[in-house]
Amino acid sequence: MSDPSAKLFAVDPNTFWKLIADARASVADPSDGYEVAAAAVALLAERPPAEIMATQQVLWDLLAASYRNPLWAAAYVINGGCSDDGFDYFRGWLLTQGEETYHAALASPDSLADLPAVVAAAESGEELECQEALSIAWNAHVKATGMQLPQDAFRIRYPELDPDWDFDFEDSARLAPRLPRLAALYDL
Repeated sequence: MSDPSAKLFAVDPNTFWKLIADARASVADPSDGYEVAAAAVALLAERPPAEIMATQQVLWDLLAASYRNPLWAAAYVINGGCSDDGFDYFRGWLLTQGEETYHAALASPDSLADLPAVVAAAESGEELECQEALSIAWNAHVKATGMQLPQDAFRIRYPELDPDWDFDFEDSARLAPRLPRLAALYDL
């Protein structure tokens, strides 16, 4: 059964982004999504359980807002393919990169070509993903209370995908003009 006080505790995106900024500032490599997610869990676990629960909805609202075909196409290029789960994990990594990077990527997914982590991944073949970012609030709640988040602690509301981007991302002739800098970086 969920804690009724959790519904009364407001956490907004600014609070979430401050958590991510603080986590990024506390790790050696802020481009490492797993390090940032672990630091965010530790910081959030110090907060009241109601705040932790409210953070889960904000996290999933931000993930839902990033559920867009142009970003999926960018993830496909960067990671050499991108399944449904892979797109979730890529967006988890994107959240760990901070508010400015997140909003820039939503406005123009091709802007990801400017990130040193993306350039390094293009050279090394590393995939950029962070499944653990999806569980920041969940893991913080377990750490703080010893209990899992209640099933009704959040709802996922994905938007419809843009039909203008409804094509096979393997089609580099269609993809490269839409993401020219990423296409150049990844030799499409």
